[in-house]
Amino acid sequence: MKTPQIKFYSPEDNTEPVSKAAVKAKAKPSGYISEIGTLVFPKATLEEIGVEPANALFKVGTAEGKRKIKSLYLIPTDEQEGAFAFAKVGRGSGIPLAVILKRGGIDYQAAKYIFTVTIFNYSEGVIGYELVIGEEAPKEPYTGKPRGRKPKATETESAV
Repeated sequence: MKTPQIKFYSPEDNTEPVSKAAVKAKAKPSGYISEIGTLVFPKATLEEIGVEPANALFKVGTAEGKRKIKSLYLIPTDEQEGAFAFAKVGRGSGIPLAVILKRGGIDYQAAKYIFTVTIFNYSEGVIGYELVIGEEAPKEPYTGKPRGRKPKATETESAV
């Protein structure tokens, strides 16, 4: 008798696939670009990625050969020369990059830009941060029931 071809299953095959809504439960750390051209990191984002703004220095870069900035790369460094430091901005901290962003085609004065932070290995023992920049979606108009007092009828409406 010939041995039949057998397909074996694993315990993972016996579980239901997880929906994308359940996976999206934890949002990526994010921040925004202020109207004066500063990358603003909220306090929660800095804690989540493990950066101490008081003594952190970063080299800032973009993908080489690209005219428009789609993402920025922050690489931690110990050198003072050529490094960017955090400055206190509101409740969070930020890195002022107005001229670099303007040259990179980001008009931060006309629209609000947000970024999400992704951690990657830059080199052996050095962890870098990629900031993927996107324009903020406009807020949807309120479509619920109107609240408050009803507006008074004008003379043209009451005359009818």
